Amino acid sequence: MALQPEGTPCWADAMFSDVEGAKSFYGDVLGWTFGESSSEYGNYTQAYANGKAVAAVVPPMPGQEGQSAWCLYFSSPDAAATATKIRDNGGEVLMEPMQVGEFGTMALARDPSGAVFGVWQGGTHEGFEAVAEPGAYAWAELFTREPEKSDTFFPAVFPLSARQMEDDNTDYRIFSVGENPVLGRMKMTEEFPPEVPPYVNVYFTVEDCDAAVAKAAERGAVLRFGPMDSPFGRFAALSDPQGASFSVIDVSTTQGEMPAMNEVS
Repeated sequence: MALQPEGTPCWADAMFSDVEGAKSFYGDVLGWTFGESSSEYGNYTQAYANGKAVAAVVPPMPGQEGQSAWCLYFSSPDAAATATKIRDNGGEVLMEPMQVGEFGTMALARDPSGAVFGVWQGGTHEGFEAVAEPGAYAWAELFTREPEKSDTFFPAVFPLSARQMEDDNTDYRIFSVGENPVLGRMKMTEEFPPEVPPYVNVYFTVEDCDAAVAKAAERGAVLRFGPMDSPFGRFAALSDPQGASFSVIDVSTTQGEMPAMNEVS
């Protein structure tokens, strides 16, 4: 796969204090297999679905122990230039652009509403080798309490256009690169406990949502929402045994009409 256009989600990874536990859990739930851990790069370990690289897991660096969470990376042709745009538009660069051998350059940032995300300038590692296949990345949504901040920030940093869902009960926006929808944005309601910070939720593709949820629960995950049918697929939101939130979606099982969307100028 070629390098993704700027602003397209291109990779996901997560830090786990118990990497072996995470490998066992996601291996069971998503069918992942794992490569050799790279001691040169902090025991970074790639996950594969049907032999294609789809994500990675890594132990925390000393002093970085904390809540496990998935991090979504957006493609950039120039991570340093993107870092400048992040700062100029009210975001915070948490980790300056850092070259990772010949694989590429990464940076970590936080949007003005508090959601953490990554930037990836691909080298030999271009990102996801599969998308929307069982075990692979499918979609992502930014959950935020201050949507107006995120709505201004992301199109200023990346070449994104936006459409807003016509719904009085749900504040939902979709960002696109060209004609390609790449990110949803959902306003967090009172249903979210106040201690839950804004975050980017990553969806992984499964063949059977209910079976994946049952397997995840059996392995100690907490079901947060669903399973629920939608025009996009049958999906559910989970927290894994180490507290990292993620969702699973069966994109082949769809129900209902696509929501009406309005262009945002």
